Amino acid sequence: MAGICAFPAWQEQGACRGSSAQEFFPPSANERRDEKRRRELRAKSICARCAVRDECLDYALQLRDVHGIWGGTSAIERRRMIGLSA
Repeated sequence: MAGICAFPAWQEQGACRGSSAQEFFPPSANERRDEKRRRELRAKSICARCAVRDECLDYALQLRDVHGIWGGTSAIERRRMIGLSA
C-alpha cells in the first residue's frame, strides 16, 4: 500500500504515546467481557483527547487492522467499517 510506512510521523503526536500498550491491545491471556469493556473505555478516553485521532483511524482502516484500539474505535467497530463481519 502506497503511502503507509512502518512508523508514520503523526504517531509521535499521539496521546497514547508513552501510555501502556495494555490499554490498547488485549492481553495474551483470556480477558473477561467486563474487563475488556473497561480496558477499551480507558483507551478510547485517551483517543478522545488525541490531536491525531483521525490519522490514526485512517491508518488502521488502510491496513485493515482489526486488533486493538485505533483512532478511538474497537476492533469490532473497524471490522464493521471495512465491511468484515463483526
